[in-house]
Amino acid sequence: MAAVLSKVVDATSVLFSLTVTVAVPLIDSQVVLPTGLYPASFVRVNRWFAAEFDHYLLADPPPFFRDLIWLLLTFLWPVCIANLYAVITRRCRLIATSSLMAGVFMLTYMSALFGEMLGSRRATPKLVGFYTPFAVVAATLVLRGLCSYSKLHGPDTIGWVASSAQKKRV
Repeated sequence: MAAVLSKVVDATSVLFSLTVTVAVPLIDSQVVLPTGLYPASFVRVNRWFAAEFDHYLLADPPPFFRDLIWLLLTFLWPVCIANLYAVITRRCRLIATSSLMAGVFMLTYMSALFGEMLGSRRATPKLVGFYTPFAVVAATLVLRGLCSYSKLHGPDTIGWVASSAQKKRV
């Protein structure tokens, strides 16, 4: 059962990282970069999404939302690329670290978005529903990173601190 759950979490992590790796530079970055840099089809997708989900932050981005997008581009995007690399090359420590970093970042990002959307009362249920799975995936990534970290270091060690069984006896 645990092996199946682990595979599902790994698949979710890969799907999330792949989505971020593609969507952030092609779609989300249109908030902060000139739309002339993008093919017309990507601009249309972005406008359709803003209209379809009544995404008022995307339609008229306030400064804090622009800053969040810059953070997506400069931090989360490279971490998700590293996560994909780690999964492909089966580097367990890097998977644990990049999953934890991506999850914590997304939980922080989602907290800001949900705080704005629910606090302003401008968000539609459809928009909140769109972002809810991302919050669930973020929490899953944090748990995956923490669980992987504890497996890598064992129950008696915390990173650089050796357990009493590993200490040299005098």
